[in-house]
Amino acid sequence: MTDDAFLADCRARLAFDLLSNTWNAVVLWALRDGPKRPVELRERIGGISSKVLTETLRRLQFNGLIDRHAHPDTPARVAYELTPLGRTLLTPIDAVGAWAFEHGDEVMAAQETACAEEPPASNSSRTLPGTGNARTERGR
Repeated sequence: MTDDAFLADCRARLAFDLLSNTWNAVVLWALRDGPKRPVELRERIGGISSKVLTETLRRLQFNGLIDRHAHPDTPARVAYELTPLGRTLLTPIDAVGAWAFEHGDEVMAAQETACAEEPPASNSSRTLPGTGNARTERGR
């Protein structure tokens, strides 16, 4: 392994990949106080579909960041909790959250300025810089 963050086999890139998915950090943060059932996670997080939550939980489990515990109750009950490895990501997630709290208004102001300076799009959808997502003018 190398320590050059721009190379594919770099460990720093692995960490950036883990945190680049919007829901990974959100689910890890939601589990910080202890085990939660999927329904509890959906209620706590809000805005996440069952499908996306399931995909996120599987991805986090695959990467060793959470454990899945099936209880033999009837009906079957499943809960997820952070592993010791997953707990190590809470400090960086908290730091990014603190940065966002402190600088979020500046980022949003820059986005508004950039959007105001762009000429009107010839059609109703376009790709916003930094997102890779096509959004409609009304969808912002």
